[in-house]
Amino acid sequence: MILSNRRQVPLIALVPFLLIAFGLAWGILALFIFLPNQMTKIFGELTGQHPLFYLAVYAPAIAAFIVVTYYSGLGGLRCYLARLLLWRCSPAWYVFLIVGIPLVFFGGAALKGNLFTEPFPFSSFQSLTVALVLTAIKGPVEELGWRGVALPLLQRKMKPIWAGLILGVIWGFWHLPAFLLSGTPQSAWSFAPFFFGTIALSVIVTPLFNISHGSILLPALFHFILINPVWPDAQPYDTYLFMVVAILIVWFNRKTMFNKEGAITEVIPQAEGGVIPRDLGNGTGRSS
Repeated sequence: MILSNRRQVPLIALVPFLLIAFGLAWGILALFIFLPNQMTKIFGELTGQHPLFYLAVYAPAIAAFIVVTYYSGLGGLRCYLARLLLWRCSPAWYVFLIVGIPLVFFGGAALKGNLFTEPFPFSSFQSLTVALVLTAIKGPVEELGWRGVALPLLQRKMKPIWAGLILGVIWGFWHLPAFLLSGTPQSAWSFAPFFFGTIALSVIVTPLFNISHGSILLPALFHFILINPVWPDAQPYDTYLFMVVAILIVWFNRKTMFNKEGAITEVIPQAEGGVIPRDLGNGTGRSS
């Protein structure tokens, strides 16, 4: 049975989605900013591995689940989560994910002058495995919200290039409180390069999202590779390089980035029996 328009997530859902995503994440971090002694006494010192930090990071995904379930019920939620199974895209994109992104970090480290000066950050295979698992279950989960809900809704009203830019601003600004707290990974970084880098990354992942017909899996993989803990410290040169990459990707995808035709605009794909059709990847690119 095909989901009716009634059961699709409307554009207005972007408002509660952002309110929940910002309210939950900023609320948790604000308590540690304005009530540091009390919060630390009760919950312990906030670090990048603290359960409350994970909860803050999961805020976009939590917001997505709430919004999708409210408007479309559990059946709609199942169809939405089925987008985690979409993996098909151009082989060139896989080359970029597997080879191109690491080259940006190693190139940035070379420009910074520390490519061969910093030791490998892990002393054992076990510590490396733990770090990779923790990385995989933290940042990439954000994509259930940013690309899972926000991007398709924005693309209903604007071309992909503008949707990607605006979401990049939202995405970058959402991270701001983490830069104000010692103990978080962001506390050692400068916000401005991170912010502009996030906008560039949002633009880069937009055509990947559309060409994969609304995949959540591939943006999550993109996110994971970006924050892979094995890469050398390349800041802020990695940001500069990603801005160049964003310009090149926009140029190579200019026909789709400046055209709404082919943009994914539905949070929940049309489905029969709650399952995404097997030939979803053979259409025009729209899920509406």
